[in-house]
Amino acid sequence: MARVLGRHFRWIAVAVALLLGAFAVWSLVTGWTPARDEYPVQGVVVAEVNGTPQWAKLGATGVDFAYITAVEGARGRDPQFEANLDGVKQAGIRFGALHHFDICRLASDQAMLFITTVPRNSAALPPAVQLDFSENCTNRPNRALILSELATFLNLIEAHSGSPAILLLTADFEKEYQVSSAIDRTVWLERNWFLPDYSARPWVMWTANTGLRMDGIEGPVRWVVVRK
Repeated sequence: MARVLGRHFRWIAVAVALLLGAFAVWSLVTGWTPARDEYPVQGVVVAEVNGTPQWAKLGATGVDFAYITAVEGARGRDPQFEANLDGVKQAGIRFGALHHFDICRLASDQAMLFITTVPRNSAALPPAVQLDFSENCTNRPNRALILSELATFLNLIEAHSGSPAILLLTADFEKEYQVSSAIDRTVWLERNWFLPDYSARPWVMWTANTGLRMDGIEGPVRWVVVRK
């Protein structure tokens, strides 16, 4: 009997140790950000899924800037955009607008949606354009068409914003269309925890953790750093 109980307790101890280890790993992954001495300027990307951020709290705990999702190409305007824009301004955090480009929609239509959603503001950061694939769009137009549509879109939104856009390139999209070698814009790359290296030009911004959890905002949230 004692032997059976001993084995039982040993299995319980192993299970507890595994749970504690898993929790420690989860905490490390969801709480990790790059060192401030390497990347002094760090911030977040927010969208409707992040609820109503407590912007003053975020600003006090290390959010230097925020990119606010303005348009989801497939769905239209982000319903939280105006509230986020007001909140980030009141908190004194630097901000920019992000457009999630949809390769299944005309560039001119998307540009008009961006222009009518994002007000001109000389204090704003350059607009960011996220380029990736989505489940709602299974088409894969040829590279020449994609580059042409992107040129149309960029010309229109840059005339509105008054500054060159930043291209947020995912690895799959860049592999398919090699945008960074064809369009001369600042590059923003994504790769969790490790430095990205998949574009033709050096990155200026890096999404270092897409699953960060932090007080003051519903998570997960994308955490971004700027190269010195």
